[in-house]
Amino acid sequence: MYTEAELHQNFKSFPLFHKYIQEFVYGGIDGSVTTFAVVAGAAGAELQSSIVVILGFTNLFADGFAMSVGNYLSQKSIGDNFEKHKKREYWEIENLREKEVEEIRDIYSKKGFQGKLLEDVVSVITSDKDRWVDVMMKEELEIMPEQKSPFKSGLMTFCSFVSVGLLPLIVYVVDFLFELSNSNLFLNASVLTSLGFIGIGFMKSYVTQTSHVKGIFETLLLGTLAAIVAYYVGDVLGKIIIG
Repeated sequence: MYTEAELHQNFKSFPLFHKYIQEFVYGGIDGSVTTFAVVAGAAGAELQSSIVVILGFTNLFADGFAMSVGNYLSQKSIGDNFEKHKKREYWEIENLREKEVEEIRDIYSKKGFQGKLLEDVVSVITSDKDRWVDVMMKEELEIMPEQKSPFKSGLMTFCSFVSVGLLPLIVYVVDFLFELSNSNLFLNASVLTSLGFIGIGFMKSYVTQTSHVKGIFETLLLGTLAAIVAYYVGDVLGKIIIG
């Protein structure tokens, strides 16, 4: 077993993955749960592998793309909001200088700076516009610059959604291509998906800094509940529509 420090170091050895591990985890959870729900519903309705493959891949890429675009727009809006406030702070420094100086003085007086030390701090900060704006963004507005690329966030979400979400479909793709004699397709798909849930749940615990067992259990439980609901809905609809 790896210690927490060893796991952290292992993830850090892949800088891009380490930086965007949160996107990978939540994209993987959504991909595996939603695709497995489609497979479970199709299994409940006793649909052929060809139909399961069509429904599964349609859901996989459409939902994966939609989720990645949503993540991209979310990250981009955070960056746009930061830049908007940053430009406003520069304008205020240029046009409302005395007011902004007083705000810096007030911020640091509340931190315990007094007298000459306070005035020295104010003087140093207000002597450089970039430093001044940076302090105002952090201390007054409490807004930090976004360190992640919106494009890379969206791309990691899409790759994770598709790669992990593909697991429930593998058995049906193989059956469609080679006509497996084994009739327990849904059972085999469930086993593969469970392995995916375990892996994603383990990484989720790393992101949330919680117990590995808790992370795995929560992810398995979420996927199982979604599959149960989808299976019985598919079963009922299959009997009503198909007969």
